[in-house]
This record gives sequence, C-alpha cells and structure tokens, in this order.
Amino acid sequence: MCGFIGIIAPPGTDVIGDLVTGLLAIQHRGQDAAGALTFDGRFHLHKGQGLVRDVFTQDSVVGLRGSVGLAHVRYPTVGQGSVEDAQPFMISYPFGIGMVHNGNVINFDEIKTDMSRRSHWHVNSSCDLEGILKVFGDELARQQIDELEPDQVFRAVAGVFERVKGAYSVVGTIADGSLYAFRDPYGIKPIIVGSRVDELGRKSWCVASESTLMDVLDFHDTYDLRAGEAIFIDRHGNLTSRQIGDKPHRPCVFEYVYFARPDSFLDRVSVYKTRLRLGELMAPIWQATGWKADVVIPVPESSITSAMAMAATLGMKYREGLVKNRYVGRTFIMPTDAGRRRSIRQKMNTIQLEFEGKDVLLVDDSIVRGNTSRQIVEMARRAGARKVYFASVSPPLKYPCIYGIDMSTKNEFVARDRNSEDIAREIGADGVVYQTLENLVSAVREGNPAIEDTCHACFTGKYPTGDVDEEMLATIEAERLVAAGPAPTSGRTD
Repeated sequence: MCGFIGIIAPPGTDVIGDLVTGLLAIQHRGQDAAGALTFDGRFHLHKGQGLVRDVFTQDSVVGLRGSVGLAHVRYPTVGQGSVEDAQPFMISYPFGIGMVHNGNVINFDEIKTDMSRRSHWHVNSSCDLEGILKVFGDELARQQIDELEPDQVFRAVAGVFERVKGAYSVVGTIADGSLYAFRDPYGIKPIIVGSRVDELGRKSWCVASESTLMDVLDFHDTYDLRAGEAIFIDRHGNLTSRQIGDKPHRPCVFEYVYFARPDSFLDRVSVYKTRLRLGELMAPIWQATGWKADVVIPVPESSITSAMAMAATLGMKYREGLVKNRYVGRTFIMPTDAGRRRSIRQKMNTIQLEFEGKDVLLVDDSIVRGNTSRQIVEMARRAGARKVYFASVSPPLKYPCIYGIDMSTKNEFVARDRNSEDIAREIGADGVVYQTLENLVSAVREGNPAIEDTCHACFTGKYPTGDVDEEMLATIEAERLVAAGPAPTSGRTD
C-alpha cells in the first residue's frame, strides 16, 4: 500500500503546491518516504525518508517547477526501505519517463533477469516500480517512435500487462509534457481520475489513489479507472482512454476495512457507508454468542464507524475509551515488527472511567499479528475492566498478501491454524468474534453492485490473478524474512 498523485495543468502553472497538499491528504497510505517529480522541459526530482512535512521544506520545493508532476508516499512491504527505493522513479530513454505506483510486482526478480538479458537494462533498486517502469520503457522503445501518440502508449501498457504480474495502479509522465495512467488487469489497487477548470476556462487533470485527495484539491467529475484500463492526457489536456485488459474486476477488500480514509469513495463505494454496514452486520454475530457487555469501545481510528453502528444496532452504550496519540504513525504499516510493538503503547491510552468495573466489548477493524490486540486487552484490564471481549469487523486473516500489503509470511497471522477460542487465549481476551467473509463482501457490493467480487486472498488464500503457486509464495516469504533481518533473541516474535 502506497499513495500517489499525478497532475497535469495548463502551461505556465506550477503543480508542486497541489502535489504536496495532495500527499498530506493521503499520508495515511505511507509514512516511510515521500517524493515528487516535476517537468518544465526537464525533470526535477526530490525525495527523502520521513513524513511529507519533513521531506518537503520551503527550500526543497523551490526547484520543483513545472505544469506536470508526480508525487508519492511510500509504505515498504519488504524490509526497512531506503531513499533509493523512494518514488518517483525516472529514466531518460526512451523520451524521458517518470512513474509512481501503488501495489506489488510478484515476478520482480524474473523481470530484472529478463531486462538484463534482453535489453541490457540495469535495475538499480529493490523497488518493484523500477521493474514496471523499465518494461514500459522497453515496450515504447521497441516501437521506434518518431512522435508519441496515444496508441503507442497503450501498446506499451499492453506489453506491461503481459510481462508484469501482480497488482499495481500507475501514473506517470513523459518528457513531452503528457500524463498517462493505468490499472492492473484485475483492478486490485484503486486509482481515480478527476478534472477542474480554472477562471480562464483551462482544464487540469489529477490522477490519485483516493478520492479524498480530489476533494481537498477541488477536482471534480471524478471516475475510477476500470480494471485493465489506461488513459493518456496530452500536453494540451486532451484525454484518451483505452480498455486493454479483459479480466474480471477484483478490487482489494481490505482497502474498505483499514487502508482508505472514511471520506473516500473507491470504485464508487463509500468507505464510510461500508464501515457502517460492517458494524451493523456484526451485531447478530455478537448476539449469537450469548455474551454480555456493558459498553462498546472502538480501537481508534479505522474501527470507530463500525463500532458506532454496532452499538446502535445492539442498543448498547458506545464510548471512546481509548485515546490515540495522532503524532504516532499507523502501527500496521510500520516496516518492522519491533517498531510496531514499540509504538502500540506510545500511540494509545485509556480513559479509565470507561473501563473500571465494566464488561467491555472492544471493536477493531482486524486482528493481524495479534500484537496490537494483545496490548490493548492488557491496557483495558489495567484500567479496571472485569471482562474484555474483542470483535473484529473483518474475517480472520490467514494468508499472505502478495499484492502490496505487509503480510507476506504465514507465521505472522495469529489466526493461522487457530480457532476463536485459541485466539482469545493468545491475545488475553475473554472471547473473540469475527465478521464473516460473506458479510464483508456484501457490505462493499451494496455500495456498487457492479463489483461482482473482490480480492480477499488474505482471508481465503484464493489469489485472483491465478498465477500464484506454493513455490512463488515460498520465494516471497523467504525474501520477506531476509529483508526483515534476524528475529529477536528474546520476547514474543509473532
């Protein structure tokens, strides 16, 4: 999971201000690094590790001139990450191409070998975007183009679809002042396009990871790219679209559970309304247990909407008994397990009056590794709770995500080979309840029935791209373990 934005504006306009403002709106999608690339006849690049506010200072943006540009916030799915792996990336040949993406290429090593053998390209980073970029450039170079046309860009995208496996949404720029974007054949990762018109009647275009960014920057007439769709916007602002892939659309369901902001729409589905529906659907699951609680308390922040809806449906008290320190990042997307464990206690504190002497139902968006859940249960007990129940508004996570979420090894999942009673013991709760997969998918599809199904491989082990076998999973897991470094010699390692 990463966040990106691409803007093409009328000549003479500088887009860097909008790029940075847009990144601030999607900072939740990546905290490891940020970067921007602009073009005014030549490329200007700046990127670094850290939050947007730290990377883009007043001095650093002075040289980022141009009416077309890209920007990115990075969430590393493997290892610590480095500034060399931060996006955007660019190549000088052919034409000069810049690119950012959200997703994960599952045959990156194969691409590196193939590009070296076939075209003598050298891949210089461990960021899989470089693989997409160089395949795209290779496909353009093969066409021996004198002047770039949309059809030639679309043929290059078709070549990417043939050679690059995985899930990826991409936006990029070419050094003729144009912008292009495409979504992988199954549409797993979100991508949205919008436009705005200035006081002179001139049109600008924006391509981004989430619609909330469009709202902040006042881009309207938005639409989501379809699975396998590509667009090309020339330097005059003319947009051409082409449907290239023909696979079934399978958007990532975990976007609605955790990643996206509640004020976003993904594939015309309100994230907020989806989370309301998930909370309502949890109510009968809780009732079926026969357990009783005095109060419903959400684990902030992505579960707040669902917890409110669940409490209202059950006719139970709702209280915000956990207070989040907003200056500590999202623990799930931190690059190491040790970092996640250290930050959980730093980012959360209890309001003791809401726990003391009460049977408490904690509601969270999911239970992944169990670290956060275990520590929150411990906090609730220290605050005086008599009993602590735990509800997850998503089903048990059991399988590695190979499409760009940092869940790449089987032993990371607390639910792997455990039932609800085992999980309750593992996290120290008096009981655990989970959402059903049927409920989760229906909560998304209710917002847009045209979505026939979703990518829910992390719950079921069914990978929609159909090119994943045990050997590939083992390779990805080994790479993840090597990048993460040696396990700690003491303490919990789950």
